[in-house]
Amino acid sequence: MRFALTSLVLALSMSSGAIAQESNAGPAVLNTALVPGVMTRAVDDFIRPGYHRFHETAGSLKTNMEALCATPSATSVDAARDAFNDTIDAWSRIEIVRVGPVIEDNRFERVLFFPDRKSTGLKQVQAALAKPDDSVTQMATLKDKSVAMQGIGALEFVLFGTGHEVLADNQGGDQGAYRCRYGAAIAANLERLGGELSAAWDAPDGVQAAWEKPGLDNPLFRDEKEAANALLGILVHAAETIRDQRLESFYKGDAKKALPRQAIYWRSGNTFRSIAGNLEGVRDLMKASGMVELLDDDSRSTVSSIDFVARALLRVVNDIRPNVEEALADPAETAKLDFLLLNSRDLILRLNNDLGGGIGLAAGFSFSDGD
Repeated sequence: MRFALTSLVLALSMSSGAIAQESNAGPAVLNTALVPGVMTRAVDDFIRPGYHRFHETAGSLKTNMEALCATPSATSVDAARDAFNDTIDAWSRIEIVRVGPVIEDNRFERVLFFPDRKSTGLKQVQAALAKPDDSVTQMATLKDKSVAMQGIGALEFVLFGTGHEVLADNQGGDQGAYRCRYGAAIAANLERLGGELSAAWDAPDGVQAAWEKPGLDNPLFRDEKEAANALLGILVHAAETIRDQRLESFYKGDAKKALPRQAIYWRSGNTFRSIAGNLEGVRDLMKASGMVELLDDDSRSTVSSIDFVARALLRVVNDIRPNVEEALADPAETAKLDFLLLNSRDLILRLNNDLGGGIGLAAGFSFSDGD
């Protein structure tokens, strides 16, 4: 694997040189006539299908949790966990969209409360399990409680955290039944949130119209440049989140100082699966929107170079051992994490500088600076 990683680094370096040559063409100018088409495809071919898939998988998760509560068994637990993993897959792709309805009413945090740096959310979930409270076993009342108690992170603890064994035991009594009902309420809440997000983006006169038709009377984008910035911002912020929040939250290059239990979804072994979903989301959005059309003919290899980096990251992240603690104990696995840290930064720079500059956004524009 080390040879393979070395080959990937060399190939990525050669790709950087090609882009540097392309940058000599001078500042690009945004083709404003093409922006509405790109924004429309981003909405219709990525955002709306992404929320539909999340809604569907959350619905399946709810069904499987209800089946587990009705018939506790190891088989029912496995089915619920499989549905949980499918929901993580669906959410990880669309969670790169951190604009619009998902940031209203704390919907994003209600779906996923992360990072939980002071374990505040964990303590709330543990307290809810330790002292039975019927209000957390009904979606109608759970949704008004702390956001940390009602999303994917809370359900992960129910299914994989300390004491999860009572779920499979049909002799688990009240404790197992209560834990399961809490999990089923979380799943129902996720389905509710998925339905709200799908409906908000499907409404033809709401955020969908605002994204597809920039203009002076548009509540979000006064012109095509603002719209293009928003779309590029999703990609750049997604890449930054992968590096800053999903990798560096537990590993910054020194395995001895690593914090494996700070990794997202470490209990269920879905840490790297979720990062892969994030990367797939970046690739899918860039491809589905047709952003390449905003580049001049002689600069269009920029998109293929970015995709090359994303695929290289995917190849490595899909090859890492799912158990984070085990991965950090193995030098061969930490070499893969080092590769991800190095090249996730490269992905950020290519999106921010090469793609942003190539489509005619302001030179030196940096989302990471909060501009």
